[in-house]
Amino acid sequence: MVFNMVKIMDKKIIIGGIVVLLIVIVGAFAFMGNSHHDDDPTHLVVAAHSNIKEPKAGFNPLTGWGCGHQNYNPLIQSCLFKTDSNGTIVPDIATDYSISSDGKTWTVNLRNDIKFSDNSTLNAEDVAFTFNTAKETESELDLTNLANATAVNDTCVQFNLVEPRSTFIYDLRYVGIVPSDTYNQSTYGEHPIGSGPYVLDHWDKGQQAIFKINDNYYGEKPYFTQITMLFPEESTWLELAKSKDVDVVPVATSALNQTVDGYQFVEKSAGRAQGVSLPYLEDTGVVYNGSMKVGNNVTADKSIREALNVGINRTEIVNSVFSGHATPEFTGVDTRDYANNQSKVADGNVEQAKQILAQGGWTDTDGDGIVEKNGTKASFDLYYPPDYLDRQSLSTVFAEQAKQLGIEVKLVGADWDTIYANMYSSAALMQQTSPDPYKSIYQQYHSKEMDGFYMNPNLYNDSASDALMEKAMASNDFNQANSLWAESALVNGHGWGPAGDAPWVWIANYDYNYFIKDGIDIGNQPDGLGNDILINICEWKRA
Repeated sequence: MVFNMVKIMDKKIIIGGIVVLLIVIVGAFAFMGNSHHDDDPTHLVVAAHSNIKEPKAGFNPLTGWGCGHQNYNPLIQSCLFKTDSNGTIVPDIATDYSISSDGKTWTVNLRNDIKFSDNSTLNAEDVAFTFNTAKETESELDLTNLANATAVNDTCVQFNLVEPRSTFIYDLRYVGIVPSDTYNQSTYGEHPIGSGPYVLDHWDKGQQAIFKINDNYYGEKPYFTQITMLFPEESTWLELAKSKDVDVVPVATSALNQTVDGYQFVEKSAGRAQGVSLPYLEDTGVVYNGSMKVGNNVTADKSIREALNVGINRTEIVNSVFSGHATPEFTGVDTRDYANNQSKVADGNVEQAKQILAQGGWTDTDGDGIVEKNGTKASFDLYYPPDYLDRQSLSTVFAEQAKQLGIEVKLVGADWDTIYANMYSSAALMQQTSPDPYKSIYQQYHSKEMDGFYMNPNLYNDSASDALMEKAMASNDFNQANSLWAESALVNGHGWGPAGDAPWVWIANYDYNYFIKDGIDIGNQPDGLGNDILINICEWKRA
């Protein structure tokens, strides 16, 4: 028989592979619980993408649910503003708003016909309470620039800012409103009250959350009366789709070339820029907070940063890592209204990169393939989170391409605490998705005191760029602000773009991809917000 010809070791490998596969399958189906297949067409089962992790503090917008690091539809709560199908921020709870001439006071008028799911009326006091409490709550939210919010009357709220901030509209867009009379920090997350289209029916921690329709919802009633949200590991996504019991499943990097019978492959851009942060300062022996080394004498050299930006082939990386389900990324905000095309560089030119290194004094004198300067090898560590398969693959290919230029990139897989502890002295593979220029530009590039926070991890600083970002923040004209954001990327040969000081090597804009069951119509979704697949859930239907 054929099996007699197989070596004992091969048998062990085959058996081990089967065991691993069974573990993945069992893990996937564990999320389905013991319930039988649900044939109700108005029930939707969604496997949440890794950007929407199960909230440890519960479904509380004051601790980050729906807002903060990642912005998405909170389902249970509604916000002052929402995003329409054109990607424009428009009123939701609000009816309109105005900004004072100094940019420090935002006045927002509210609808008077909205009730929370407990039948209490939503008014300006609830809005003011939500923002004032969120400001004081330890979470992913950054409301430090909010001095206070006050209820002028039942349908008018005044937000007083410490400094003018043109991007405050994004906070008003994503912070869900909670009831001031009944809010309790310790219990709200598990028993949330909101004015969104759904209520939390129950939460099986570690497995799923079930949302049912909110009869008090003031907007268009959704077709789907129940949403079961699973929080699975990325390794189980494909098996969940194959189970046929899940309607919406994210597609892992390893499955981009896969198809699943009965499902459509849906690709959504979200401006998810992935790239390598390069420490901008030299190593002078400074240590932050007693343990975080600061500076790197290799990446602090501009010719190293320029050579990497010019020499790597982004298109080749996109095709090899993401099977084409991404686009080359150069500035981190290529797809945004405030992008600056002049700050980009032409890439994939290995010879030009080598010439830049040679002009910067980097040469390979010992013939080992790695250039050096004044006895220092062009070598640095690159930290990446191994739990994210896309970032692991991206780091690997980046290191391979860097070696062709004569630069050694040593890969270090680590948890986020370790990555943050080393970001001031080593490169780090990171990503950003926010459409808010305060997060994607100001926090990313404006000079700051060291604080251990992951924004501006390379401690980039340029006074001319800073000045333009500050003017953009202070502007009450959003078009003018966008022009200023763009201008800050390239200022007289400097600025945060790759044609300037190049503190980053942005590589890819990786789309969010989903398997969505045939017959589900997801409506007309806005471009550039694919990380929030449920953004227009009230429009979804099943044929």
